[in-house]
Amino acid sequence: MAPLPSEHTDSTAPVEAVVDADQPDEPGLPPASTTAMEEYYRLQQNLLLCTLAFAGVIFFGVWVAYSLQIALNYLIGACGGVVYLRMLAKSVANIGRGSQRLGSGRLALVVGLVLVATQWHQLQVVPVFLGFLTYKGALIAYTLWTAVLPKSQSGSSQASG
Repeated sequence: MAPLPSEHTDSTAPVEAVVDADQPDEPGLPPASTTAMEEYYRLQQNLLLCTLAFAGVIFFGVWVAYSLQIALNYLIGACGGVVYLRMLAKSVANIGRGSQRLGSGRLALVVGLVLVATQWHQLQVVPVFLGFLTYKGALIAYTLWTAVLPKSQSGSSQASG
């Protein structure tokens, strides 16, 4: 990476940057607290369950409104969305902890799902793609739910703990 014009250009600076980038643990990052990671895993589980609930309800709604074949196309996409959400959650958990990998696996999942839907004659692209996007609807609904009722959730978690 080229230095910015405002940065001091020293001949040893690029070498030091390369050496520092190879070290997995940066000294400036504090270890993740146990309670924060437990809260993150709880959030991850709640989002996954919300996505699965949305997928189930929408699957039966599509089955009643259209046909079983279109509902199964939707379900294939929803399963891909759940896998994508799981991969995304693992990637978020590793942020700043030495993981230098990009999200190419997640992108390959989306591209592969759409390619299979377009090439396989029994599948339809629109229900598969909308099924994949179910996780986004579940994220929005979960966010709105926690924004509207934050005190009741925190009160019930304090009462049970």
